[in-house]
Amino acid sequence: MSSRDPNDRLRTSALVLLGAALSVGAVLRVWLALHDDGIYWCDEIHQSLEPAHKLVFGYGLASWEFTAGARNATLSHLIALLLRAATALGLPAPRGYLLVVRLFFCALSLGSVVGSYALARAHRASPLAAAGGACLFALAGPAIYFAPRAMSESASGLAAVWGLALALDGAAGPRRVALGSSLLGFAVLLRLHNGVLCAALLVVLLIGRRRRALGVAVVTLAAWALLYGLIDRITWGHWFQSARVYLRFTLVDGDITPWGVQPVTYFPRVLFTAMPGVAIAIGLLGAVAWRRAWGLIAILLGFLALHTSYPHKELRFLLPILPALCALAGIGADVASERVRAPLCAGALVVAAAISAATFHRLTFGQLGQYERVKPEQSAYDDYGPVNRLLTIAGARPDLCGIRTETANLAWTGGYAYLHRDVPLHGRSGPERPSGRYNYAITNRTHEDDPIVASDGDMVLVRLPNRECARDPGADRGSR
Repeated sequence: MSSRDPNDRLRTSALVLLGAALSVGAVLRVWLALHDDGIYWCDEIHQSLEPAHKLVFGYGLASWEFTAGARNATLSHLIALLLRAATALGLPAPRGYLLVVRLFFCALSLGSVVGSYALARAHRASPLAAAGGACLFALAGPAIYFAPRAMSESASGLAAVWGLALALDGAAGPRRVALGSSLLGFAVLLRLHNGVLCAALLVVLLIGRRRRALGVAVVTLAAWALLYGLIDRITWGHWFQSARVYLRFTLVDGDITPWGVQPVTYFPRVLFTAMPGVAIAIGLLGAVAWRRAWGLIAILLGFLALHTSYPHKELRFLLPILPALCALAGIGADVASERVRAPLCAGALVVAAAISAATFHRLTFGQLGQYERVKPEQSAYDDYGPVNRLLTIAGARPDLCGIRTETANLAWTGGYAYLHRDVPLHGRSGPERPSGRYNYAITNRTHEDDPIVASDGDMVLVRLPNRECARDPGADRGSR
């Protein structure tokens, strides 16, 4: 009786490992999607959900980007399709469509796990090493934390990692290069900053003397650039308006001081505080992978250099390349396996990933590099979640004619995406109670005789005495 081929056993082990990582990663992501109504940063509402809600239902808050035309409309229209689908299926609003959006983004994150595996395999990593690298992204605490959030960074990660996997494969023919370049072009539609990935890809193909692939990539990316401009022309009235307005604000006119200025050491430091073992694995094994994946490393370093050079930095800015960074660790593990047994290298990656997954629910804002001077020790989960859940409860009240969140600026709430009622919505800086412009309020303190309708944590929804709301001639639901 012949023994089984060792390569077959390793391939089987790799698939089992990848499947297990996907399964555990899916469970953790879905659990978070079901239990966290909080906000990491206001963009996950006002750059995605809120403009989509306005497209589908006709009302919603509009941030300055959607007033000045500083965002390409691709992401908001994509989410609008999800809202329409949830509505067509008869799912209860807003809970139904919010869950659909979260699960969709979770699926994108899980697709990036497979993309990380494919990117490592495209650089000749063994199946087991590639699966180990994919485990890092599947189980890394920050990857799980950001997965359900409707952010352009999360949305573009899938297209970015698969685009690199296809375009950088040395054995790829013109069709695969065109498909990979198209995915990178689509990633730019979702987030303008991903343009550096496209530019860096062309440089790598040029240096690598892949002339045919370079020609295909140039033509393909040029077509996607025209599509970007056309979408802006249709949406905002001018070619490439969102890119021009955003870059002018970011590089020339805008004041970034309110958002914070971080040192050049920010990204390495925060990657380590957010996921120590995973960060060490990426750093050490990424260096080992230099000869095998110099092109990928050059592209990732270019992306990092762009974001490091800008004064304001956030961990979320690296989400588009996090799956690729994990793939780089898998490639390095395969190179290291020439001196160390392959199962040991892959096992080290799995241990680092498992430790990060086991502690993901204890992440604080300080560990994620957010609000480091304001609330670094506060849990990063369900921040403003009570306010958002009470907005949903208020939206279901038949007598609601206006509401104010007295404890939060509207930018830090779920807005109409959670309220889902076409009534005036005021924030902390809105009119006071004697104005009579709203008959419900969300607060963390109660006034005498104010009946509490619902409570969540230290927040309460109260019903005010006035039966109807006074007309608010200055109300404008088009701004926040």
